[in-house]
Amino acid sequence: MTEDSSRAEWLRQARSYLRHADPVLARLIDDRPGFDPRAWLAQLPPMDLYGALLFQVTGQQLSVAATRRTLARIQALFGGHLPAPADLLGVDPGKLREAGLSWRKISTLRDLAGRMSDGRLNPDVLSRLPDDELMAELTAIPGIGPWTVQGALIIAFGREDVVLPGDLALRKAVQAAYQLGHLPAQQEVLAIAEKWRPYRSLATSYLFSAAFEPAEAPPVARLGSA
Repeated sequence: MTEDSSRAEWLRQARSYLRHADPVLARLIDDRPGFDPRAWLAQLPPMDLYGALLFQVTGQQLSVAATRRTLARIQALFGGHLPAPADLLGVDPGKLREAGLSWRKISTLRDLAGRMSDGRLNPDVLSRLPDDELMAELTAIPGIGPWTVQGALIIAFGREDVVLPGDLALRKAVQAAYQLGHLPAQQEVLAIAEKWRPYRSLATSYLFSAAFEPAEAPPVARLGSA
């Protein structure tokens, strides 16, 4: 079985599971028969774990458009690509400030880069950790919170059971899709998402799609906190 056919079979199974687990998701899935949950990743530069965390840190408290503008300026500093940890440590921090990063974000990214460069954090080891252990390792760094790590888990590692309850856009998407009379708190989003396991990443993608894209005719960053 090829990678593409294996992925297609996984998607078929995941969609079937979500459709039966949650009638709200069933409607979203049926309204978007051609939806590709990975399409938005194709709009981003290639990212390893450090790149994904840099992307997420950059996007803290910024719109998607502002994040992409800042990311483009950072890439321009490094020959058109995102920096490796050693590259970032080698550049004048003032250049990063001119690119649009706050001093707090620069401090966070330099701290992370230092830990990856000197061996305190090994990306290969981190990639094999369960989500909760990886979360604990990375949120020990000031300026990196759950939202930042959750996004990196999806971007860098393709983890399939990740939800971002602190993401404001997701909370609004849940409010609209489930016709709630209030903006759900993080714990309420997590409670709703329990029925999506083990496909919470895919369910989240459908909710973002419903919020930002019109449904297809019948026959997908972001605001957030650390």
